[in-house]
Amino acid sequence: MFETRRLRSRVFLQILLTILVVPFALPLVAMVRGSFAGSGWGNYRTVLSLPLLPGFFVNSALLAAAVIVIVLICTMTAAYGFSKLHVRGKEIYFWALLATLTLPEVVLLAPLFATVTKIGAYNTLWAVILPVAALQVPFTTLLARNFVDGISDQMLEAARVDGANAARTFWHILLPLTRPIMAAVVVLVFINAWNDFLLPLLFLQTPDRQTVTLVPSFFVGQYNNDQTKVLAAAVITGLPIVLAYICLQRFFERGLAAGALK
Repeated sequence: MFETRRLRSRVFLQILLTILVVPFALPLVAMVRGSFAGSGWGNYRTVLSLPLLPGFFVNSALLAAAVIVIVLICTMTAAYGFSKLHVRGKEIYFWALLATLTLPEVVLLAPLFATVTKIGAYNTLWAVILPVAALQVPFTTLLARNFVDGISDQMLEAARVDGANAARTFWHILLPLTRPIMAAVVVLVFINAWNDFLLPLLFLQTPDRQTVTLVPSFFVGQYNNDQTKVLAAAVITGLPIVLAYICLQRFFERGLAAGALK
């Protein structure tokens, strides 16, 4: 951990961090203040009174949970294979996986829409779950592989000497040691899955299938544009993300730092 002993250095770092945080904090402060304009708490009561709001939260929770499970399974097995297993040409596969990071989500909309409609998954959560999970795997695999690289090979070899195969070594040795990076992956994937707007807007048409990111659109229309209700809805939908980060902050920061550096 980087530490400074002199008071001048600590003051300088505190000022620097404050300056870096301000551009990100000001929009959040403006959003919260704007949500209380006009009717005050009445804006939140109006949003919470939407009959479909509980269903939106349930859909978002199911979507995020499914994406997290899929991404964790794919990420940890891929990181184990790329880092510790002897697979011919694995570096080629790894860099091919990373090459997908260059593809923006909007470029994939046309082929995704054609695929989803052809297999009959339109207006189902799976039409959003699978693409969102696939878009997360390359980056999370990069983080997890760097973390797994830091695990001693001698520990895994000792497990093999004791008779453990690759699957048992992965389950009983590797996974317990990778909890920090798994927590970081959970937080990152949860944020991206919960906040995803474009794919639910495109693939989920009926209100009973839509997610919380589409709630603000209920207050914007041809004859209605109540920005205070939009901001209140944005605050409500963002609370689960804040709570998830607070609960996993320690593991998230440790795992993200370890995953970013070898």
